[in-house]
Amino acid sequence: MYKPDPRTRKTLEELDAGEFWSVTEEIFMKYKRKWKGPDIPIFIFPMDHSNARLMREGKGKSGLSFIDKMFIFLTPINDEKELEALFVHEYHHVCRMRAQKKNPEEYTLLDSIILEGLAEHAVAENCGEKYTGDWSRRYSTKVLAEFWENELAEKLSLKRNDRQHDELLFGLGSKPRLLGYAMGYEIVKQYKQHGYFTEKASFKLPANEFTKLLKFQ
Repeated sequence: MYKPDPRTRKTLEELDAGEFWSVTEEIFMKYKRKWKGPDIPIFIFPMDHSNARLMREGKGKSGLSFIDKMFIFLTPINDEKELEALFVHEYHHVCRMRAQKKNPEEYTLLDSIILEGLAEHAVAENCGEKYTGDWSRRYSTKVLAEFWENELAEKLSLKRNDRQHDELLFGLGSKPRLLGYAMGYEIVKQYKQHGYFTEKASFKLPANEFTKLLKFQ
C-alpha cells in the first residue's frame, strides 16, 4: 500500500498541501462522538501508485484497521466525501472489533465477511450509496447465491491463518475479486430488510446472527 519512492514523496507533499491530516481529524471527531468510539492513533501514508489493483479498486485510497489503530493510504482526492467514506469503513471495523471482544486473529471467514459487509453499509448510510465500493453492486443475486452454495456455506469456519480464508474473502487466484466482500454486503442487506436495525447493533451482533434469515430465491 505504501512504497517510498520519488512519486510517493511528491504525493506526500500534495497531501500536506491539501491539509488531509486536519480534514481526517475532523472526520474522526465526528464519528468518535456519533459512535462513542475509541480514541486511536491514525496514520496517513501516500498510496503506492504502482499497485494497479489497489489503485483501481480503491480509487486512489485504501485503509487497514486494527483493534487499536488505523492506517490510511491516500492520493490527493478532490471529493472530501471519498475520504469520509474510507474513514467510515475503517473506523467501523475498529468499533466492531472492540465491541465483539474477540481476538481478531481468531476471526472466522464468516466474521470477516460480515465485518466488511457491515462497514460498507455504514458508508451507504452515512455518506450515500454513491460512495460505496463498486464491489457492493458488482455481482447479481444469482451469482452470489451460487457462490454461497458452492464456495462459502461449508467454509464459514475457516480461520484467518487458513489460505482459503483470504482467497474467498478477497477473491484471489481464480476467484472473482472481492466476492467475499460483496457477499457480506448482500447478507447484511437481507438482514436489514427483515426489521429494525441500528448502527449500535452493527457493532454488537455476532456474525452468525446475520445468516439466520439469509435466503436466496
